[in-house]
Amino acid sequence: MPSNHRTFSEQWINNNYIQQSTSETWVLKEKIIQELLVFERKILRRIFEPTKENQIWRIKTNEELDKLIKHKNIVNHIKDQRLSWFDHIQRMPYTRTFKKTFKWNPLTKRSQERPKYRWEDNVKQDICQMKVKNWITCVQDRGKWKDVVEKAITFNH
Repeated sequence: MPSNHRTFSEQWINNNYIQQSTSETWVLKEKIIQELLVFERKILRRIFEPTKENQIWRIKTNEELDKLIKHKNIVNHIKDQRLSWFDHIQRMPYTRTFKKTFKWNPLTKRSQERPKYRWEDNVKQDICQMKVKNWITCVQDRGKWKDVVEKAITFNH
């Protein structure tokens, strides 16, 4: 076997790490959210195995899976990561290059077609769904924002 050849498990671990470490930058549309949830339930059904009731085997329902994972699904994890990253960006000094890039507005006009759904739109939608009032001052206080992020982990959309 060549020395640069990785096993499947090594590739999966590496890919999983990359996906988790970049998930805070994903723009999630409803279709993608549904696909992620379906995939996650498929994996969870394999992990938690079928249930035997009255000598009949059956797969676990979505509600049973949700209770087993304590409402901490992949979409909520991504929202949690996204809100943590948003907090980090908001507290950055404006002298940082990334903050300048984030706040930058191009001089050209956008096209006439429907505007693309942006990452910042996703974050603001998350904040509105969780009914966070005065998020601009809340994000400056790490303790308050940490509570918001922890709420996002188990929040049902």
